[in-house]
Amino acid sequence: MRDSFSTYHPAVNLLFFTEVLGFSMFLLHPVCLAVSLAGAAAYDLYLNGKKALAFCLKGILPMMAVTALLNPCFNHQGATILAYLPSGNPLTLESILYGLAAAAMLAAVVLWFACFNTVITSDKFVYLFGRVIPSLSLVLSMALRFVPRFKVQLRTVTRAQKCIGKDPARGGLLHRIRCAGAILSTMVSWALENGIDTADSMKSRGYGLPGRTAFSIYRFDRRDRLALAALLALGAAVLAGAALDGLTWRYFPTVKWSGGPVSLLTLTAYLALCAVPVILDRREDRKWTALRWKI
Repeated sequence: MRDSFSTYHPAVNLLFFTEVLGFSMFLLHPVCLAVSLAGAAAYDLYLNGKKALAFCLKGILPMMAVTALLNPCFNHQGATILAYLPSGNPLTLESILYGLAAAAMLAAVVLWFACFNTVITSDKFVYLFGRVIPSLSLVLSMALRFVPRFKVQLRTVTRAQKCIGKDPARGGLLHRIRCAGAILSTMVSWALENGIDTADSMKSRGYGLPGRTAFSIYRFDRRDRLALAALLALGAAVLAGAALDGLTWRYFPTVKWSGGPVSLLTLTAYLALCAVPVILDRREDRKWTALRWKI
């Protein structure tokens, strides 16, 4: 499926991920964590489909389980004692709740970063930071681009080695070590040569020189201005609500939180913020479906 949010200006994409990542790391209100986790999972599933589902089941859920289980084993704060561990330390309700919150926060951040890597491509990153930090932006974009290229080249080299009888998965131990060493040597040579070629190419094009212009396909139009204004308004609403204690949640020594209209409005704004990409994508899907029915 085509992601509508990815077609917005890179500044809009960057602002969105800056807000959701920052709020996910610093707002420990359980509802905020649940909203952030649900929004990140929904957007990742929309972007990557079955691959994202497999990542959630094989990576995110075990990571959350380990984090939630480890915290009560080492954190014994809290006034509500449920039981005593074999070590003699108390198992408290507050430590369990904090472990669940930490697991949700970690999972939400990981999923938002997965979406970030899909939406903020290397050309967008260079466009955003190429003039401010040209050397660092080039290095980061090369690093982001290097990993998928390295995986593709590794599969190519491995298949080529299998065709000439140097399969590292078969044969004796020494044979497999020699085959793996040959593949490793080939990949290191390819990586070094590719890095030198890229550096020479960028130098010949005058990258980083003062006054150098760059072609860009991105244009900041009316749609981007509206999206940027909406993101700024929602982010400001969440910040204002947090400043007014609308998102206060205390885990230790006892659980205590704040409620009221301010809390409800702030949580609504945060829900709308995390759902922005999915809302835009669903609206675009409905438009596309309607156009197909008209044909």
